[in-house]
Amino acid sequence: MKGAGAADRAGRQIRVGLDVGGTKIDAVAVDATGEIIGRHRRPTGWGEEAVVESIVASVAALADEAGLPISRIGSVGIGIPGLVDAEAGRVVHAVNLGVESLDLADRAERALGVPFRVENDVKAAALGAAVLSGVTGSMAYLNLGTGVAAGIVLDGRIWRGARGTAGEVGHISVDPHGRLCGCGQRGCVETFCGGGALAKAWGRPGALPIRDIFDAADAGDPLASALRDDLYHGAAAAVRVLVLSADVETVIIGGGLTALGDRLENGVRAALHAGAEASPFMRSLRLDERIELLPAGSPAAAFGAALVGASITEKEIVPHG
Repeated sequence: MKGAGAADRAGRQIRVGLDVGGTKIDAVAVDATGEIIGRHRRPTGWGEEAVVESIVASVAALADEAGLPISRIGSVGIGIPGLVDAEAGRVVHAVNLGVESLDLADRAERALGVPFRVENDVKAAALGAAVLSGVTGSMAYLNLGTGVAAGIVLDGRIWRGARGTAGEVGHISVDPHGRLCGCGQRGCVETFCGGGALAKAWGRPGALPIRDIFDAADAGDPLASALRDDLYHGAAAAVRVLVLSADVETVIIGGGLTALGDRLENGVRAALHAGAEASPFMRSLRLDERIELLPAGSPAAAFGAALVGASITEKEIVPHG
């Protein structure tokens, strides 16, 4: 990352990307070479008006900190949870933000006078992860956070599928007798490796329940050990689904649970390896060698949103670095 003082000396426009989460907005400014030249974080507002206001404030604060006038920003991309109509710039059912239906791109454009584009947050993160990780062929981005979802990138473009649900592996049931999922099914992948489901099953107070589960499992707690194994089992199942359905070469794992680092990655690799032992076909896929973890704190989601904001129909990935 360059210092803010290096911003756009040649007069080229800057792309801004926002990763809008349930509690915070991560904003980055990206120059024409693909370098991140500024980053700003602030709390996310609750409700439609507050979401728009916090997005506008994030762009303004980022520009101020990077020493950029708003007029130098060529585009803004937003990655946001919920169902997104990318063409209309509308987000609906973003329940964690208190948003039922919001014409986000239009509202933000009118406030700042800058073109906006909106994309689902996991799909935007998939695009950012592909570029930051140097993937040029096919990949899937598996987001392990409070919930579980994935985005697929094929030859530099987000693959949405027929109705925009490509990659929704969190709601594939892998155990019809398992825990009840918020979607109404039982035994969904998300009930095994989603942070929210695991914290609920753990049922003990704590600021970092998943880390607490891992620490307790290391100390021999039987419930914690079972939940940790569930996490590995669920994440491995998601990787298998992504590779077997889309035949992606690489699965990059991101999201809040990546803060566990090697404790997560090594466990998922071991689960993939163990699951393939009895099957020559599965062994031939070498799934345990096809995963990698994003570094904790990676700006992939905001960076991907910046690419979305500047993208054109024919090509959504631009050269990086």
